[in-house]
Amino acid sequence: MLAILKKFFNFCDTGDRRKLRLSMILGVVKAFFAALRIPAIGIVAMGIINNDMSAKHIWGAFGVMCVSVLGQILVGLKTTMLQCEAGYHCSCNKRMEIAEHLRYLPMGYFNRNSLGRITNITTNTMEGLADVATRVIMMTTQGILTTAVITIMIFCFDWRIGVILLIGVAVFGVFNALMQMSAKRAAPRKAVADEALVSAVIEYVQGIAEVKNFNLTGNEARKLSKAIREKCKGDTLLEYSVIPFMTLQNIMTKLLGIAMCVASVKFYFDGSMELLYTVMMTVSSFLVYESLELMGNFSALIRTIDIAVTQAQGVLAEPAMDISGEEIVPKNYDIELKNVGFAYESRRIIDDVSLKIPEKTTTAIVGPSGGGKTTLTSLIARFWDVQEGTVTLGGRNVKEYSFDALMKNFSFVFQRVYLFEDTVANNIRFGEPEASMERVIEAAKKARCHDFIMSLPNGYETVIGEGGASLSGGEKQRISIARAILKDSPVIILDEATANVDPENEAELVKAVEELTRDKTIIMIAHRLKTVRNADQILVVDQGRIVQRGTHEALMKEEGIYRRFVSERSEAASWKIA
Repeated sequence: MLAILKKFFNFCDTGDRRKLRLSMILGVVKAFFAALRIPAIGIVAMGIINNDMSAKHIWGAFGVMCVSVLGQILVGLKTTMLQCEAGYHCSCNKRMEIAEHLRYLPMGYFNRNSLGRITNITTNTMEGLADVATRVIMMTTQGILTTAVITIMIFCFDWRIGVILLIGVAVFGVFNALMQMSAKRAAPRKAVADEALVSAVIEYVQGIAEVKNFNLTGNEARKLSKAIREKCKGDTLLEYSVIPFMTLQNIMTKLLGIAMCVASVKFYFDGSMELLYTVMMTVSSFLVYESLELMGNFSALIRTIDIAVTQAQGVLAEPAMDISGEEIVPKNYDIELKNVGFAYESRRIIDDVSLKIPEKTTTAIVGPSGGGKTTLTSLIARFWDVQEGTVTLGGRNVKEYSFDALMKNFSFVFQRVYLFEDTVANNIRFGEPEASMERVIEAAKKARCHDFIMSLPNGYETVIGEGGASLSGGEKQRISIARAILKDSPVIILDEATANVDPENEAELVKAVEELTRDKTIIMIAHRLKTVRNADQILVVDQGRIVQRGTHEALMKEEGIYRRFVSERSEAASWKIA
């Protein structure tokens, strides 16, 4: 238990650790005030025993008890505030630290880890840490400190009762250690079930249209129900693993209290303990019972802290890309790849690729699905680091740039657009949060989305659903283009930006793309012939290699993938419904 508390302390930032340490020091003071109940009762007992109960005894006991109660209230208030601030600040800071760390992880991390796992850690796990850690630390440390102070006071009065107390605390500690070991064995199943449930819920909600379309409601609901049942079993198993030991702890605290009382009475009848001390030891047994039971009950939750800290540390321990480069402003925007190779795990995706993309030219990348087109653009923008060769922008290796300095040079428009649950204006501002409303509207007009935005209930202040659920595909694409226009980066990467747009939106979208790409360096992945025909160069990528390159006219004269690509598209375009 103490090891886990130490682990949490080390996990916190310096300021939060300072607050926790101060709260522990104040906890000692609070325990001292709590222990003052013993001499207060002793004063009353002395008056009764001596048959000399006077106002002096009454007011003396009342005064000590007032100091005890008021001291506990005032110090307890400050201690609680410090521990709450430390617990919630730690959760808040670590959540932001994880979010910032995720930003600089290579994309391979997100391929290896499910969205459910990442979401669970950043939401449920950290929320649990904030809620549980504060209470557990508060109650367990207070129980430990109060027990320690009372033990010292008892030793000052009678070492024999002190030894009995130490033996009882030691046995209690054994039961608590066994409980922690049992919880440790059960905790992994709960953690896996938590992640699986979040993954199942996200998958069910995101795929609800396909579930309904293919009448898979029953199957998917059963999958979700299974995840819920596993979550229930994981939680139940963890509870069952600690309940027997909690019961033993509670029995031990009661037996300890009885043992202290019986021993005190025996010593009194033996004549080796004064009646006053017998009364005080009896009262002390109840105080010890109270503090140990409090500590034992809350220490059952300490495994939650261990899981939360371990999972958060696991994310933060993932090696980030080296982002500590220079704040470079390139002298030009020429892009060059030299003998670039990249593999994901054991599968080689890019193999010895070299190419040049002069600034303010358009390069189209085509080829079979799975050939490496998207990976190639990701390497150019340093979403992944190349494992062989080099990628340069303006004659400088992209690894020499700081990540933020590099990203200033790129804007992206993807086939699948993600919009945040926020106002339309803030979604357009995403690339430049401080942009004025005038610039937002100007970008929206260039992206051909101003008119439909103004038709929304609150115009630019309309809050759109998460993922842009309340907008059509073409509308989302145009807002995405408005983002890129506002950012005004010199290099634009278009990844199938017009692939799934309906005919009604296509004309507007094409105009928006023209506005975005004017006087820019364009890298586009496309399957539509008209989007690649006028490119300055066309790269045909297959199985991680550039197998053809040239203009449309030159490639049409060669036998190969590109000519077959054009023929298939032309044939498909000529189909008519009879």
